[in-house]
Amino acid sequence: MLKRYGSGRRAPVMRDVALSAVIGCFTAADLGADVPGSGQDDGFSWLVFGIVLAGLLLHRVAPLASAAVTGAGSLTWTLYGHIGELLNLPVMVSLYFVALAGTRRRSVGVGAFAALLSAGAAVLAGREDGNAVPSPVLEMLVPLVPLLLGEVVRGRRELTAHYADRARRAEREREREAARRVREERMRIARDLHDIVAHTVSAMTVQATVALDALERRPEIARGALLQVRASGREAVRELRATVAVLRESDEAGGGPDAPAPGLAQLPELIARACGDRLRVTLRDGRRPDGPPLPPVVELAAYRIVQEALTNVVRHSAARSAGVWIGHRGRGGAAELTVEVVDEGPPRAAPGAPGFGLLGMRERAATIGGTVSCGPDPGGGFRVRAVLPVPAQAEPGRPGQPDAAAGRGERGER
Repeated sequence: MLKRYGSGRRAPVMRDVALSAVIGCFTAADLGADVPGSGQDDGFSWLVFGIVLAGLLLHRVAPLASAAVTGAGSLTWTLYGHIGELLNLPVMVSLYFVALAGTRRRSVGVGAFAALLSAGAAVLAGREDGNAVPSPVLEMLVPLVPLLLGEVVRGRRELTAHYADRARRAEREREREAARRVREERMRIARDLHDIVAHTVSAMTVQATVALDALERRPEIARGALLQVRASGREAVRELRATVAVLRESDEAGGGPDAPAPGLAQLPELIARACGDRLRVTLRDGRRPDGPPLPPVVELAAYRIVQEALTNVVRHSAARSAGVWIGHRGRGGAAELTVEVVDEGPPRAAPGAPGFGLLGMRERAATIGGTVSCGPDPGGGFRVRAVLPVPAQAEPGRPGQPDAAAGRGERGER
């Protein structure tokens, strides 16, 4: 571990030393060159060179300090009479790293300060030596060029980092969206399986109880109950195969066109399986027969809500009769399908832990923007009422009787 850490720290240090050595060679060559009109190199000039080279070594770890030291050395050479564009290389490298590691505001401040110093030094040196240095305007551009280059490189790096971060956020968002869809699909499958299994097992339990009680005294009733148990089992197997076929995305398991999703047309069969001889269920459909069909998702939600509500009646109520009412209300572009299931009570304790039937009904209705309300009925028993929105393009016709009147009439009959 220590070896790896040491080699990791050594690489940038070696790069900084190598860059400083290359810049130092060019600067030393210009400082020692015999340029007409330029001051001769002496011990003081090389002392300044050593200080400048030491400051240049800090260009990555402390760019501002490096720029101050190299800038002071460059100004000293200018005022001392040395002429040479390569003498500005150390300060230009330091200023590049100042812009690369800083902010735009700092670069503007440092650039303005350095440009003023360069222009002032050029004016003073030219006044002493009689125009032996370049124009002050050109000297002002010397510190601005590396600062501008550093700003461009830093801006490109920030833009690249921004795009990379945005891509990472988009990928995380896609993963969260995929996970959310998987959770929703699992919840939907769990609701379907719960509706199929809970309803069928409850109906089969009721029919098996009837068959067991009537086996010796009334064998014909027992036989009918056992036939109903067999029919319920076959229906459950058919629906389970259809659900598995959807999961497999294949029609080979018995799903697809031969096993469509159940709807309101299958309510009589559902009620026949749920009722048996113990529970009498009255079905009333208040929709117009000639109206356009409902969307399949609405029909499936209504079917599952009725299925779960009847399952709860079988499991949690001692009622001998119950009522299922389907109604429709539409005005303008808005339409609603109303589903009510009411039993006469009284409630009875069901064995085992409480299930998720009521929660499942609410979630199923919420998936299409509907609501479910449930609670004790003022006249006794228990009421489940679901209101499901119907898209305007698939509205059924207006019912012949108002919802409230139809509901009161049906409850009055029971």
